[in-house]
Amino acid sequence: MIKIIKIIELLLHKYINYDMVNVYRYIKLNTFAKEGAMHTEVHNAVTAADQGTQYDESAKRLLGQKSILAQILVRTVDEFKGMNPRYVETLIEGEPYISRIPLEPGLTNPEAMRAKSGQRITGLNTENQEHAEGVVRFDIVFYVRMKDGLSQIIINVEAQKDEPQRYGILNRAVFYVSRLISSQKERDFENTEYDDIKRVYSIWACMNMEENSLSHIHLVKDDLVGYHDWRGKLDLFNIVMIGLARKLPKQGEQYELHRLLGALFAEGLTAGERLNIIKEEYDIPIEQTIEQEVDVMCNLSQGIKETGIAEGRAEEIIETGYEFGLSEQDILERLQKKLSISLQKAQEYLLMFGKRTV
Repeated sequence: MIKIIKIIELLLHKYINYDMVNVYRYIKLNTFAKEGAMHTEVHNAVTAADQGTQYDESAKRLLGQKSILAQILVRTVDEFKGMNPRYVETLIEGEPYISRIPLEPGLTNPEAMRAKSGQRITGLNTENQEHAEGVVRFDIVFYVRMKDGLSQIIINVEAQKDEPQRYGILNRAVFYVSRLISSQKERDFENTEYDDIKRVYSIWACMNMEENSLSHIHLVKDDLVGYHDWRGKLDLFNIVMIGLARKLPKQGEQYELHRLLGALFAEGLTAGERLNIIKEEYDIPIEQTIEQEVDVMCNLSQGIKETGIAEGRAEEIIETGYEFGLSEQDILERLQKKLSISLQKAQEYLLMFGKRTV
């Protein structure tokens, strides 16, 4: 079982923007074709991962709506604070890139080159996913114009279900914002024109935290000996960490941003309740795209929750059956009766949670 989990973890780590059908086929054809119990466990693990991936992608599409991004900007970026979100929405250039910009060095910015016309080819790398399936990508990246209408800021928005335990999330955020700065060379500035570097914000929404929080991490200058006014900008590097508590906060200016994001992602809310908060409290028009993504997320979230509950109950019934010395046939009958499931589903649960030889 541990070996199976390790293989799945490696595959899911590699294929972050993967085709779940291909991953499943890879496992089935190359590893577990002859092992029924293991095959069932892998099938269920991949199915659960598929649900989670669909939820994540839907969440990104919802978060990537300009009307939502504008609400985030007016509450996190000094330049836009106090501005009308509707106006800020018009400053967002083009359509935000969602899960399309590679993170790895050398891939964020396509190779600088000159076309036959002599014009420099610029732009973020949006290489087709089929050509780089295992590449890690930024969740959301976009350019936004400043109030002067000339200068730009690069914004990256990332959503995390939980704070990672195997590494410091702030370390990851530093890497992300550094990539967005370094990748500007030969795209947003040429050669040594470092004064043309655009300011970058990497904004992280981390869910399921103990309490709501909001932090701005940026560069500061400490004069240790003497004083010199060094030329350059300290505001190029910005990280915003948003901690979202599990419970939706009440209305109030302090938690306006947290309540908006909570309306999108907090558990226990119906699609209608989410849409009502978005529309009535934040004056965000409920377009068809937003309504559809909210419905998808609610359905997937409920499906994932129900799957987890059902599996937990099945495991308990099976363990109890073995403790009382019941035959596997009796356990199958109890599973069907107590969970109102088919014999085939009961057999799958028995393969998942039944006695195993190590």
